[in-house]
Amino acid sequence: MARVRHIQIRNFRGIAALDWAPSPGVNCLIGPGDSGKTTVLDAVDLCLGARRSVPFSDADFHNLDIEQPISIAVTLGDLPETLRSMEGFGLYLRNFDAATGAIDDEPERSGETVLTLQLTVSSDLEPVWALTSQRAVAQSQSRGLAWSDRLQLAPVRIGGSGELNLGWRRGSVLNRLSDEKADASAALIKAVREARAGFGDQAATQLATTLDIVKAVANDLGIKLEGDAARALLDAQSVSFAGGTVSLHDGRGVPLREMGVGSTRLLIAGLQRKAASQAGITLVDELEHGLEPHRIIRLIASLGAKEKNPPLQVFATTHSPVAVRELAASQLHVVRKQGDHHEVIPVGAAADDVQGTIRRFPEAFLASSVIVCEGASEVGLLRGLDLYLVRQGKSDYQSLAAKGVALVDAGGVSQLYDRVNAFVALGFRALALRDDDKQPPADVEQAFLHGGGTVVMWRSGRALEDELFQSLPDDAVLALIDRGIELHGEKLIDDHLRSASGGKLSLSDRGALLLPANRPVVGKAARSNKGWFKTVSWMEDVAADIIGPHLIAADEGFQERVLDVFRWMA
Repeated sequence: MARVRHIQIRNFRGIAALDWAPSPGVNCLIGPGDSGKTTVLDAVDLCLGARRSVPFSDADFHNLDIEQPISIAVTLGDLPETLRSMEGFGLYLRNFDAATGAIDDEPERSGETVLTLQLTVSSDLEPVWALTSQRAVAQSQSRGLAWSDRLQLAPVRIGGSGELNLGWRRGSVLNRLSDEKADASAALIKAVREARAGFGDQAATQLATTLDIVKAVANDLGIKLEGDAARALLDAQSVSFAGGTVSLHDGRGVPLREMGVGSTRLLIAGLQRKAASQAGITLVDELEHGLEPHRIIRLIASLGAKEKNPPLQVFATTHSPVAVRELAASQLHVVRKQGDHHEVIPVGAAADDVQGTIRRFPEAFLASSVIVCEGASEVGLLRGLDLYLVRQGKSDYQSLAAKGVALVDAGGVSQLYDRVNAFVALGFRALALRDDDKQPPADVEQAFLHGGGTVVMWRSGRALEDELFQSLPDDAVLALIDRGIELHGEKLIDDHLRSASGGKLSLSDRGALLLPANRPVVGKAARSNKGWFKTVSWMEDVAADIIGPHLIAADEGFQERVLDVFRWMA
């Protein structure tokens, strides 16, 4: 079935200009709020949807500029034979080069024959759908698509309501499952008068194949149909004899549109999968809407995301870490505004190992800014300081969550720039926070800086523990030692101190531990083996309870580096 090869949007809502060549399978758009994700889905829907008219307003024009017409052009490939006819469409047939994404008006043997359907809206607010090509424009020629072709190409949009797709309405997914048709006109009057009794038996025969498919798909997706059946009954709410009079009901006679949002979405996705040979383009805004995590996973699988040859071309948006984690990097695309235009950047092109980062930190790909920390300690430090500042209730402080900042644990300095560069390539604001006891390759760090990244590191030769024990006041240092004892026991902490000092320091003489000459040794002990505070939760508690309250009395050099990070977040 037809697939979208290219999308061009001009002057539509928040998008001044966008050009994108999507993949033939799942295309899930991610990015911060108001980046234009839903606008892209709406553009595809409006251009390809089987509509005779759409109500537009001045607000649909970018920046309310009605002098610049709205233009949405969708180029379609994998066309049915009827749409590749030279006799009918010769002037409009074009060539698409999959390797370069280029479209021109001279079909070539090495390329794919495509058609471009364009929706244009001028200041009169009247939408016009027409096929377009450079040749046609040069010859002042124009033609539309037959209504039957429009119905064939129209995408299925999975939304919060099943009103359209759970009835046998024109363009609904049920009408694409089989060639069966129900003649409801004669039975309707009788059904209204006699409580729909007569038509149900007729429809059970007339729509048997479709109803069996609905039941099988519902069972496969774990959707329980009451009465263990799907039935086609006259819709009691319908007051016309037109399409939509017949809709899906469960075994008790309750319309399936009354199911929850999640169940409705799952069922329509499953039915669309079954009807893929008749309608292969699906739109899903907010994949996670109305679904628990396990059902999000089920929906994604139902859309064909796990298959090598996807049965559907899907355009979706999400703000769910569950959905991001379940999808492959090649199926995720970040929408960004770059200057006066929008870009859709494939996540899979960011780095070779970006999939590992997606699996571990999916929420970071939904943030506005990212701080990639060398290890868990730095992540815990920033989380704890953030928690401390929030607890202070200062009106001028915004939390990490409010600022849209995500924290990522790189798992060591050797992986730090691999992780952070993946985000930079996708247009994220990115900061790298690292220790200075081990150095990354200088050229790699310089390249990151030249690319617009920011680096904050602890002072010369120091790790975070060195900074803490050499920078904080005496009572904070003693509190850190006590927290270490609380977490690991007195013997282990004493053993670490003796080992790091060659037997010269121990818990028996706490005063000696506070001497400036001995503080570096205590810091070395604190990062022995797995360390005293080497998990996110341990360091988060330490930062919230001890470091935050004592930061104002700490060494200015340490304070300044912490402030550098928080200034960058602002």
